[in-house]
This record gives sequence, C-alpha cells and structure tokens, in this order.
Amino acid sequence: MVDRFRDSSESFSTRWITLGQACKLLGVNESTLRRWADAGHVRSFRTPGGHRRFSEEDLRSLVAGRGGTGGEPYTSLGQLALTRIRRRLQRGRGQAPWYANISEEERERLRSLGRRLVALGSEYLTKGARRSNLIDEAREIGHEYGRELVRDRLSMRDILEAFTFFRKGLDDAAMELAQKNDLTSEDAVEVWELLSNLADQVLLAIAETYEQAETPAASTR
Repeated sequence: MVDRFRDSSESFSTRWITLGQACKLLGVNESTLRRWADAGHVRSFRTPGGHRRFSEEDLRSLVAGRGGTGGEPYTSLGQLALTRIRRRLQRGRGQAPWYANISEEERERLRSLGRRLVALGSEYLTKGARRSNLIDEAREIGHEYGRELVRDRLSMRDILEAFTFFRKGLDDAAMELAQKNDLTSEDAVEVWELLSNLADQVLLAIAETYEQAETPAASTR
C-alpha cells in the first residue's frame, strides 16, 4: 500500500480527487464507487489519513463510455444507456405527459437516480454471487423513484410509462454491448434475463411505494 501511495503521489499526469468529487462527477453514490475501485475499474489509493483518492482520468473515461482499467465488457453500459435515454427524450420532447409535467428540479433528482441505477446494472451483469446485495440496492432506488413520482402526483399509468421508457434504454444499451462483445445468442439471452430480473425488482419497489402512499388516502374516503 505504501508503494502504491508513493507511485500515485509521484504521477504528474493523473489528477487525484476526493470521494465526494468523484461521486459528483459520475453521478453515483459512494458505495457504488467504492465497489468499482475495489474491483479495479477505477484507480485509487488511500492517503495517510485513510481517505480515498480517485483517478480523474479513469472517471472521465467511464463518463465517456470507454470503460475503466478493469476491462469488464459492461463498464460502459450506464453511459451508453443514459445517452440513449437523453436522445429519446430530446426527439420526443413534448410528447410524453409524464415527463412534461415534472419540474426541472424533480427531473434532476430523477436523473441522479437513473445514473445510480444504470451504474448498478453494469455491476449486476458481472458480480455473480454478490448480485443479491445489488438487488437490495436496486430495490432501495426503486423506493426512492416511487417517492419522487408520487410527490409529482403522477398516475400509476404515467409511472409505468416512465419506467418502461427508462427500461428500454437500458435493454437496448445492453444488447448493443452484447453485439460489440460478440456474445453468443445464449449469453445475450442471459444478459437480457439478468437485466429483466433487476428491472422487475425496481418496478415492484416503485409499486410498493405507490401503494403505500395511496392506502391512507383510500381509507379516509
């Protein structure tokens, strides 16, 4: 560890930034970024005081969709999915009531949740036995989504439309990466099944939150 710190400190070509700065740059939470660093997708080191520092170069490579140093085939899934979603929103601007009725402040909160979820999706495809922990995090993101959408007073139909819009962007991005990585049809089906399972859990969590918000109102009628 000492040698790694010395090597990192002497690198003049790489800028090292704090955990908070790195999370803001990527739009993911701290636990996600720590997992990426532990898996080798982002170079990092600890200061003598125990604080992590992250390679800005690696982080910007992830943002640009080029992947990190780990070489995993799905590290760019998140950025590719977000790019697809943004393009679809721009092309269909004004045609989606669920989107048009949300304030810009609320949209930014939803974007942050979206970035966390697509980052989680790329991890989910490669983590094997650790997927159960990622499912728990995905469900929590789903609950947060539900609270935001309920706060915006969206109907269940609008919520489902918003979710399927997002899900299509994630599915399409995964299939594009499967083609780029020359996956067999069997492996491509496995990718689709894994993402479907993750998305289903998020949707169920959204529905649970919506149902909990509606139940008190129904009981007073």
